[in-house]
Amino acid sequence: MLDISKADWKLFRERLPEWQEAYMERLTREYIELLNGEEPASRKFWALEERVREDKRRPGIQLQLEKSEVGWDLIRLLGDGVITESDLAGFSEDLKDTVLHLVKIHHV
Repeated sequence: MLDISKADWKLFRERLPEWQEAYMERLTREYIELLNGEEPASRKFWALEERVREDKRRPGIQLQLEKSEVGWDLIRLLGDGVITESDLAGFSEDLKDTVLHLVKIHHV
């Protein structure tokens, strides 16, 4: 995709834990809402189990850190609502332009 600069790679590794923590916080609030619902306990339990199983595969929870995948990872993070376009501030213009272009093309 792109040749990722050292500066972009460093910035991505610095910001990713913060983004993931914020995303997990949001998920935790959603889980609490689910558990506070009116459904029977068994239904809430199994719904939560299904939700956690799906969520833990998302890039907002875990990513294999590979420099060559930074662009695609940013696209996935944007698509899942883990980050917004404003979170791309500080990255190189080439990387931002490419990521945003691919997001638009793929309607992520």
